[in-house]
Amino acid sequence: MKTKTHLNTTDRLQFEQELWLRKFTLVAGVDEAGRGPLAGPVVAAAVILPSTWANSGLDSRLVDLNDSKQLTETQRENFFQILTTHPDLLYSIAIVDAATIDRINILQATHCAMKEALAQLQPQPQQVLVDGRPVKSMTLPQTALVKGDSRSYSIAAASVLAKVTRDRMMLEYEVKFPGYGFAVHKGYGVPQHLAAIEKLGPCPIHRMSFAPLKSKQTELL
Repeated sequence: MKTKTHLNTTDRLQFEQELWLRKFTLVAGVDEAGRGPLAGPVVAAAVILPSTWANSGLDSRLVDLNDSKQLTETQRENFFQILTTHPDLLYSIAIVDAATIDRINILQATHCAMKEALAQLQPQPQQVLVDGRPVKSMTLPQTALVKGDSRSYSIAAASVLAKVTRDRMMLEYEVKFPGYGFAVHKGYGVPQHLAAIEKLGPCPIHRMSFAPLKSKQTELL
């Protein structure tokens, strides 16, 4: 079931609509999850919504789709299920691990994940809506939107796919590396996590280039 998207409700299809009207039918939103944590990968996702929604309107099940940080875990899981099974929607997900983050730095790793997610899309997008600042190394035409995950349904969709994928990975790491609390804090530097690192030392998914792990590594030299 589809429903028209109305301008009086912060039209988060605005940027897609403008591009669709210009005959760019393949518009991808791209976003990432996991730039800030001390452990785990950075994950990026890219989503192409069908340009037919310019006329038929947004799928009514996605009206409340928003920046993943503004949604509950249950809402994110629900939207993830809808997005990944939708017959008219294209998506891809890319993962860059902690070792690579340490080797090339988090900014470059984030950009690599975004570009890999876009490269996996077939057909390739004609235009990309990027959350935040422009990605200089991206070869595809792009529009950077500050707070794009709350302004564009495409970016919001990518935000949810990236966040849910990463959270599920951190739940698996909780089993593989018990004691750190990854299921709770997802690798962020909360007191519980810092205390666990102090007690157990870092594990293979920790980012050794991040403070305070970087300083601890220096102490061991």
